[in-house]
Amino acid sequence: MSLILSWLILSLAVWVTSLILPGFHIKSPKSALLIAAIFGVLNFLLGWLLFGIFTVATLGIAWLLAFITRWIINAILLVITDKLTDHLKIDSFGWALLGALVMSLVGTLGEWVVRSAFWH
Repeated sequence: MSLILSWLILSLAVWVTSLILPGFHIKSPKSALLIAAIFGVLNFLLGWLLFGIFTVATLGIAWLLAFITRWIINAILLVITDKLTDHLKIDSFGWALLGALVMSLVGTLGEWVVRSAFWH
């Protein structure tokens, strides 16, 4: 159940991001479900690997600045998601960075709302 809720929250974050950012396009609100699934799988499979590579390449600075590192990695994963599906179009890496930031903010807020509503 937790996995499904996380996927739905991420889907909502993708959809809201597409509404807010003019350089972040999805085909339809339903596309957000597919995009969130692809992004989630990529994050699970590659997120930790990219984080490790960034940490080694920057001699540990990436680990110290974990929030910024995760933000950049999420932007990279969004660009990869864009390349894997025609349901998402991101105009540039700058839009991917902004998209990753908005998705993080919306996702964090969504998880907070769900936890407050159902686990207290």
